[in-house]
Amino acid sequence: MVWFSRGVAAVALAVVAWACLTAWPAVVHGHPAYAVLLALTVVVAVVSLVRSLGEPRERGGFRRFLRVAAPVLGVLWVAAMWWLRPFSAVEPALAALQSDATVTVTESMTDIVLTPVSGSDEVGVLFQPGAKVEARAYAAVLRPLAEAGHRVVIVKQPLSIAFLALGAFDSARSAYPEVQRWVVAGHSLGGTVAAIEAESSTADGLGVAAGLLLYASYPASDMSDTLGSSVLSVSGSLDGLATPSDIDASRANLPPTATFTVIEGAVHAYFGDYGPQPGDGTPTISHDDARAQISAASVEFVDGLVP
Repeated sequence: MVWFSRGVAAVALAVVAWACLTAWPAVVHGHPAYAVLLALTVVVAVVSLVRSLGEPRERGGFRRFLRVAAPVLGVLWVAAMWWLRPFSAVEPALAALQSDATVTVTESMTDIVLTPVSGSDEVGVLFQPGAKVEARAYAAVLRPLAEAGHRVVIVKQPLSIAFLALGAFDSARSAYPEVQRWVVAGHSLGGTVAAIEAESSTADGLGVAAGLLLYASYPASDMSDTLGSSVLSVSGSLDGLATPSDIDASRANLPPTATFTVIEGAVHAYFGDYGPQPGDGTPTISHDDARAQISAASVEFVDGLVP
């Protein structure tokens, strides 16, 4: 067990090094939860290695059980750290994060906000990223919304998992009470959580969601009779993850008034800028073309909700 424990600790350090080398910008600019867990992994691994160098002592009872269980739990922990490594944002998303005469971009530990310089606060957009995708990756596809006069809040989810940011809509409504109406949006798993937030929003003084915008996504349950928001579903015809059949099946779970827009030749990863994604389809149009179509459909939808 001593050598097994040392091996687990060594692999843990290797996984942390790999995550930092391959996704450092995402670690730095993402929600701090993943960075904290990486640091904790290093501390525990180093302590484990140091303790293993001491002379082995016979232990009985519960302590012996812990000596056996700890390395096994360590393997599961290391596997989780490997799986949680985020997809890093790439261009043109990074360029879209620059403030200019039309849009002001601010970034905190929990969100990125694109604020129109001369726009109003009639309709704002709260966006939930896809699983393990860095929040900055959506700046380019969402910036046209801010340029059209809509405040956009991109959520930085703990560990880049949307279900860990279920309170983001309430937080945005509290932080920006001047926004009259909100569209809750999301990509992939983020869209599923956005649908939950839109359905559960109530007239609590903060405002019910006026719209639900789904990028390559669909709700996890039947909301056809309970969702009071206008809905736009934008999907890719060659998406290998949220497949066309998945999107078609979601029609029954959304209100009959929901609009479905299919971007011909687009894939799952085209809804952000973070590189190719395992399991995705093969696109037949350029990323720039798909992004322009996705942004245009989004702007038209949100503009249509202006009182």
